[in-house]
Amino acid sequence: MGVFASTDDPDATGHEQVVFCQDKQTGLKAIIGIYSTALGPALGGTRFYPYASEEAALADVLDLSRGMAYKNALAGLDLGGGKAVIWGDPEQIKSEALLRAYGRFVQSLGGRYYTACDVGTYVPDMDVIARETRYVTGRSVEHGGAGDSSILTAWGVFQGMRAAAEQVWGVPTLHGRRVGVAGLGKVGKYLVGHLLDDGAEVVATDVNPRALEWARTTHPQ
Repeated sequence: MGVFASTDDPDATGHEQVVFCQDKQTGLKAIIGIYSTALGPALGGTRFYPYASEEAALADVLDLSRGMAYKNALAGLDLGGGKAVIWGDPEQIKSEALLRAYGRFVQSLGGRYYTACDVGTYVPDMDVIARETRYVTGRSVEHGGAGDSSILTAWGVFQGMRAAAEQVWGVPTLHGRRVGVAGLGKVGKYLVGHLLDDGAEVVATDVNPRALEWARTTHPQ
Protein backbone atom coordinates (compact mmCIF):
# COMPACT_ATOMS: atom_id res chain seq x y z
CA MET A 1 0.00 0.00 0.00
CA GLY A 2 2.90 2.36 0.57
CA VAL A 3 4.30 4.32 3.47
CA PHE A 4 1.99 4.85 6.43
CA ALA A 5 3.01 7.13 9.28
CA SER A 6 0.94 8.43 12.14
CA THR A 7 1.35 10.84 15.02
CA ASP A 8 -0.74 10.61 18.16
CA ASP A 9 0.53 13.61 20.14
CA PRO A 10 -2.61 15.52 21.23
CA ASP A 11 -0.53 18.21 22.90
CA ALA A 12 1.05 19.23 19.60
CA THR A 13 -2.11 20.19 17.67
CA GLY A 14 -5.11 19.14 19.73
CA HIS A 15 -5.79 16.37 17.23
CA GLU A 16 -6.41 12.76 18.12
CA GLN A 17 -4.46 11.51 15.13
CA VAL A 18 -2.65 12.82 12.06
CA VAL A 19 -1.80 10.28 9.38
CA PHE A 20 0.75 10.78 6.59
CA CYS A 21 0.11 8.54 3.58
CA GLN A 22 2.40 7.88 0.63
CA ASP A 23 2.13 5.47 -2.27
CA LYS A 24 5.20 5.83 -4.47
CA GLN A 25 3.81 3.76 -7.33
CA THR A 26 0.91 6.14 -7.95
CA GLY A 27 2.50 9.34 -6.66
CA LEU A 28 0.00 9.69 -3.84
CA LYS A 29 0.95 11.98 -0.97
CA ALA A 30 -1.89 12.56 1.46
CA ILE A 31 -2.49 13.65 5.04
CA ILE A 32 -5.56 12.64 7.06
CA GLY A 33 -6.33 14.72 10.14
CA ILE A 34 -8.69 13.40 12.81
CA TYR A 35 -9.40 16.17 15.28
CA SER A 36 -12.04 14.45 17.40
CA THR A 37 -14.17 11.32 17.51
CA ALA A 38 -15.87 12.26 20.77
CA LEU A 39 -19.28 12.45 19.08
CA GLY A 40 -18.69 9.71 16.52
CA PRO A 41 -16.51 8.86 13.53
CA ALA A 42 -14.68 11.84 12.07
CA LEU A 43 -16.34 13.10 8.88
CA GLY A 44 -14.79 15.52 6.39
CA GLY A 45 -13.95 15.79 2.74
CA THR A 46 -10.71 15.21 0.85
CA ARG A 47 -9.09 18.30 -0.67
CA PHE A 48 -6.87 17.68 -3.74
CA TYR A 49 -4.66 20.74 -4.15
CA PRO A 50 -1.14 21.70 -5.34
CA TYR A 51 0.17 23.03 -2.04
CA ALA A 52 3.45 24.92 -2.13
CA SER A 53 4.92 22.62 0.52
CA GLU A 54 4.14 19.75 2.84
CA GLU A 55 4.01 22.27 5.68
CA ALA A 56 1.25 24.18 3.88
CA ALA A 57 -0.69 20.96 3.28
CA LEU A 58 -0.36 20.00 6.94
CA ALA A 59 -1.48 23.42 8.16
CA ASP A 60 -4.56 23.25 5.95
CA VAL A 61 -5.62 19.78 7.02
CA LEU A 62 -5.19 20.65 10.70
CA ASP A 63 -7.32 23.78 10.39
CA LEU A 64 -9.97 22.11 8.25
CA SER A 65 -10.35 19.03 10.44
CA ARG A 66 -10.69 21.19 13.54
CA GLY A 67 -13.38 23.24 11.83
CA MET A 68 -15.26 20.10 10.81
CA ALA A 69 -15.44 18.96 14.44
CA TYR A 70 -17.23 22.16 15.43
CA LYS A 71 -19.34 22.18 12.27
CA ASN A 72 -20.65 18.65 12.83
CA ALA A 73 -21.25 19.32 16.51
CA LEU A 74 -23.20 22.52 15.80
CA ALA A 75 -25.33 20.61 13.29
CA GLY A 76 -26.24 18.12 16.01
CA LEU A 77 -24.68 15.18 14.18
CA ASP A 78 -23.29 12.09 15.85
CA LEU A 79 -20.03 12.70 14.02
CA GLY A 80 -16.59 13.95 14.89
CA GLY A 81 -14.32 16.14 12.83
CA GLY A 82 -11.78 15.10 10.25
CA LYS A 83 -10.36 16.17 6.93
CA ALA A 84 -7.85 14.99 4.39
CA VAL A 85 -5.64 16.59 1.77
CA ILE A 86 -3.94 15.08 -1.23
CA TRP A 87 -0.85 17.07 -2.13
CA GLY A 88 -0.57 17.64 -5.89
CA ASP A 89 -2.25 19.09 -8.95
CA PRO A 90 -5.35 16.99 -9.63
CA GLU A 91 -5.23 17.88 -13.31
CA GLN A 92 -1.75 16.41 -13.53
CA ILE A 93 -1.61 13.41 -11.20
CA LYS A 94 -5.17 12.31 -10.41
CA SER A 95 -5.76 8.75 -11.58
CA GLU A 96 -7.88 5.75 -10.70
CA ALA A 97 -4.85 4.02 -9.21
CA LEU A 98 -4.00 7.02 -7.02
CA LEU A 99 -7.55 7.39 -5.75
CA ARG A 100 -7.80 3.68 -5.01
CA ALA A 101 -4.49 3.80 -3.12
CA TYR A 102 -5.92 6.66 -1.10
CA GLY A 103 -9.07 4.63 -0.46
CA ARG A 104 -6.97 1.84 1.00
CA PHE A 105 -5.43 4.26 3.48
CA VAL A 106 -8.90 5.45 4.51
CA GLN A 107 -9.98 1.83 4.92
CA SER A 108 -6.96 1.11 7.11
CA LEU A 109 -8.31 3.53 9.73
CA GLY A 110 -11.22 1.16 10.35
CA GLY A 111 -14.01 3.73 10.30
CA ARG A 112 -12.40 6.41 12.44
CA TYR A 113 -12.56 8.68 9.39
CA TYR A 114 -15.21 9.01 6.67
CA THR A 115 -14.27 10.98 3.57
CA ALA A 116 -16.27 12.95 0.99
CA CYS A 117 -15.83 15.53 -1.77
CA ASP A 118 -13.98 18.82 -1.34
CA VAL A 119 -11.88 21.13 -3.50
CA GLY A 120 -10.43 19.11 -6.36
CA THR A 121 -12.50 15.97 -5.73
CA TYR A 122 -15.86 15.09 -7.21
CA VAL A 123 -18.64 12.52 -7.05
CA PRO A 124 -16.97 10.21 -9.63
CA ASP A 125 -13.81 10.30 -7.49
CA MET A 126 -15.79 9.11 -4.48
CA ASP A 127 -17.12 6.23 -6.55
CA VAL A 128 -13.54 5.20 -7.32
CA ILE A 129 -12.39 5.58 -3.70
CA ALA A 130 -15.38 3.49 -2.61
CA ARG A 131 -13.98 0.54 -4.55
CA GLU A 132 -11.39 0.26 -1.77
CA THR A 133 -13.23 1.50 1.32
CA ARG A 134 -16.72 1.56 2.77
CA TYR A 135 -15.95 4.76 4.69
CA VAL A 136 -16.88 7.27 2.00
CA THR A 137 -19.90 9.50 1.36
CA GLY A 138 -20.95 11.65 -1.58
CA ARG A 139 -21.12 8.80 -4.07
CA SER A 140 -23.26 9.01 -7.18
CA VAL A 141 -26.92 8.06 -7.05
CA GLU A 142 -26.17 5.27 -9.53
CA HIS A 143 -23.77 3.77 -6.99
CA GLY A 144 -26.07 4.11 -4.00
CA GLY A 145 -25.02 7.56 -2.85
CA ALA A 146 -26.80 10.88 -2.39
CA GLY A 147 -25.07 12.60 -5.29
CA ASP A 148 -23.50 16.05 -5.43
CA SER A 149 -23.52 17.56 -1.92
CA SER A 150 -22.43 20.99 -3.21
CA ILE A 151 -26.00 21.63 -4.38
CA LEU A 152 -27.25 21.44 -0.80
CA THR A 153 -24.20 23.30 0.52
CA ALA A 154 -24.88 26.24 -1.77
CA TRP A 155 -28.53 26.27 -0.77
CA GLY A 156 -27.55 26.26 2.89
CA VAL A 157 -25.12 29.15 2.39
CA PHE A 158 -27.79 31.12 0.57
CA GLN A 159 -30.32 30.56 3.36
CA GLY A 160 -27.72 31.65 5.89
CA MET A 161 -27.20 34.85 3.92
CA ARG A 162 -30.95 35.45 3.83
CA ALA A 163 -31.13 34.99 7.60
CA ALA A 164 -28.27 37.44 8.07
CA ALA A 165 -29.99 39.95 5.81
CA GLU A 166 -33.17 39.68 7.86
CA GLN A 167 -31.20 40.27 11.05
CA VAL A 168 -29.42 43.34 9.67
CA TRP A 169 -31.96 44.88 7.28
CA GLY A 170 -35.23 43.37 8.43
CA VAL A 171 -36.00 41.46 5.22
CA PRO A 172 -34.87 37.92 4.26
CA THR A 173 -33.56 38.85 0.83
CA LEU A 174 -30.43 40.09 -0.93
CA HIS A 175 -32.48 41.92 -3.54
CA GLY A 176 -30.74 45.12 -4.57
CA ARG A 177 -27.59 44.29 -2.58
CA ARG A 178 -24.13 43.84 -4.03
CA VAL A 179 -22.69 40.46 -3.00
CA GLY A 180 -19.12 39.25 -3.44
CA VAL A 181 -18.49 35.56 -4.08
CA ALA A 182 -14.89 34.35 -3.73
CA GLY A 183 -14.61 31.14 -5.72
CA LEU A 184 -16.74 29.78 -8.56
CA GLY A 185 -16.24 26.11 -7.87
CA LYS A 186 -18.77 23.43 -7.06
CA VAL A 187 -20.56 25.51 -4.41
CA GLY A 188 -19.91 29.01 -5.74
CA LYS A 189 -21.49 28.42 -9.13
CA TYR A 190 -24.78 27.33 -7.55
CA LEU A 191 -24.67 30.15 -5.01
CA VAL A 192 -24.29 32.74 -7.75
CA GLY A 193 -27.46 31.42 -9.39
CA HIS A 194 -29.45 31.67 -6.15
CA LEU A 195 -28.23 35.23 -5.54
CA LEU A 196 -29.09 36.39 -9.06
CA ASP A 197 -32.52 34.79 -8.83
CA ASP A 198 -33.00 36.71 -5.57
CA GLY A 199 -32.25 39.99 -7.32
CA ALA A 200 -28.76 40.59 -5.99
CA GLU A 201 -25.89 42.18 -7.93
CA VAL A 202 -23.01 39.71 -7.88
CA VAL A 203 -19.27 40.32 -8.15
CA ALA A 204 -17.34 37.05 -8.32
CA THR A 205 -13.69 36.01 -8.45
CA ASP A 206 -11.73 32.84 -9.02
CA VAL A 207 -8.11 31.86 -9.61
CA ASN A 208 -9.18 29.48 -12.38
CA PRO A 209 -9.62 31.19 -15.78
CA ARG A 210 -12.06 28.49 -16.88
CA ALA A 211 -14.32 29.26 -13.93
CA LEU A 212 -14.32 32.94 -14.86
CA GLU A 213 -15.15 32.11 -18.46
CA TRP A 214 -18.02 29.91 -17.25
CA ALA A 215 -19.37 32.86 -15.24
CA ARG A 216 -19.09 35.28 -18.15
CA THR A 217 -20.89 32.87 -20.44
CA THR A 218 -23.55 31.65 -18.03
CA HIS A 219 -24.20 34.94 -16.21
CA PRO A 220 -23.03 37.79 -18.43
CA GLN A 221 -24.60 40.30 -16.04
